[in-house]
Amino acid sequence: QVQLVESGGGLVQPGGSLRLSCAASEFTLDHYCIGWLRKFPGKEREGVACIGRFDSSTYYRDSVKGRFTISRDNAKNTVYLQMNSLKPEDTAVYYCGAFYRTYDPLNGDNDNWGQGTQVTVSS
Repeated sequence: QVQLVESGGGLVQPGGSLRLSCAASEFTLDHYCIGWLRKFPGKEREGVACIGRFDSSTYYRDSVKGRFTISRDNAKNTVYLQMNSLKPEDTAVYYCGAFYRTYDPLNGDNDNWGQGTQVTVSS
C-alpha cells in the first residue's frame, strides 16, 4: 500500500501559476510512473502527468503540454507539478497517482491516494 500526501493547491487567476507537491512513502513493484491525476465534478479522474520511477521519462496529457512540468526529488520522496499559464479548464481536484503501464501510462490503469488538493482557476 502506497501513502501519498498532496499539497499546493489554491485559488489562482487565469494565467497564473501553482506548484503541487506530493510525498510518497512506498510504491509497489507494479507501479511504473508516479504523478498526478485530476477529477472534474461529475467526471472520472484522468491522468495529467507522470514521471517514471526508474527511467525518469515524462508523460503529459495533451491539454497540459507546454504549460505543466513534472519533476521529482528522490531524496525527499517527493514529486512536483509546476503548473503555469493556468486556465479555468484546469479547475479540478488534483491527486497523487501511480500508473502501471510503461507505454502511454496516463491512459492506462492507475491508482490514486490521499485527499487531493483543490485547484481553482478563476477571475
